[in-house]
Amino acid sequence: MSQPLQTSAADSRTFKHDARERMSDLLLQKKIDATTIEALTPDASTRHYFRIGWDDEQTAIVAAYAEPFDPELHPYLDVTNLFLRSGLPVPRVYFVDGATGLIVQEDLGDLQLFGALQTATPAEADRLIEQAVELIADVQAATEQAFALDSIACRLAFDEAKLNWELNYFLEHFFQSLRGEHLARHDLAELKTELNDVAAELAARPRVLCHRDYHASNLMFDQRGHLRIVDHQDARMGPMSYDLVSLLCDRQATPPSIEGLGARQELFIEARVRRGLDSVDHEDFAREFDLMTIQRGLKAIGTFSFQTARMNRGATYAGHIRPTLLTVREAAVRLARFPKLRETIGARLESA
Repeated sequence: MSQPLQTSAADSRTFKHDARERMSDLLLQKKIDATTIEALTPDASTRHYFRIGWDDEQTAIVAAYAEPFDPELHPYLDVTNLFLRSGLPVPRVYFVDGATGLIVQEDLGDLQLFGALQTATPAEADRLIEQAVELIADVQAATEQAFALDSIACRLAFDEAKLNWELNYFLEHFFQSLRGEHLARHDLAELKTELNDVAAELAARPRVLCHRDYHASNLMFDQRGHLRIVDHQDARMGPMSYDLVSLLCDRQATPPSIEGLGARQELFIEARVRRGLDSVDHEDFAREFDLMTIQRGLKAIGTFSFQTARMNRGATYAGHIRPTLLTVREAAVRLARFPKLRETIGARLESA
């Protein structure tokens, strides 16, 4: 049986020991065999993850943070509390020690939705994606709970400043860091004008609770085969299309078909209605979806470019750049807008 959540407050000292040593000390205190520590491969994160033996012969996952933290103010713990109280399937937290920067949580195993989709038949893949779409509606149904709990998620938003910051991140890292290219002043001014319009229009859309990074690698199947949500600490308020765009367009080998997008948009709108949420106009939602595809896609390209050029992780990220550029251009074409963006992407697709 899992131990109840325990916490200790953070202090201001820097760590004298690395993550593995800190975990060994924790396991020694808990009288658990420290030889069970297994390092897991980190993604683009300052956190390190490990699998350890825990109680009743179960395993658990440890997130080891680079600095001490106050459990009362920690985003991951805050959002986990919100999601669990809203009935959303995130890992349970077993133990927290802010002073040593450790969070011990439920081990969901190793099967991501991304991996399951690689071996699924087309019919199975459709069913899995439909489950993930339904979960987005569940997250949005927790919007009122976020405000009731005064969660950090309701105090953060994809406002115009945040959306523009992400678009500028794309401009910096795709053109400069990755390509070593400086756009001509007039070209940059035209492009920025279009991107400012994208940010302003999305910032004006109604906001709901968003996971914020809802792609197939952040959805996992537990040992019972149930779909679970991870990496949810950056949840915030944003357009209702945000997580659906992430699910359907992030890290795809080829741009998704317009027919497939339309069918899943319909499914999502119906899922919202079944949960008592407001219905939305399908054409209006499709336009928002395409705007969000542009913003989210360009932000992702900025991340892929930074990880490739600055962090030497091209083996993981470089292959996502060209398909995402194509996806962004197709969304702009469907909207029949943003000619400078379409021209700029088109001119660089051959070398991306």
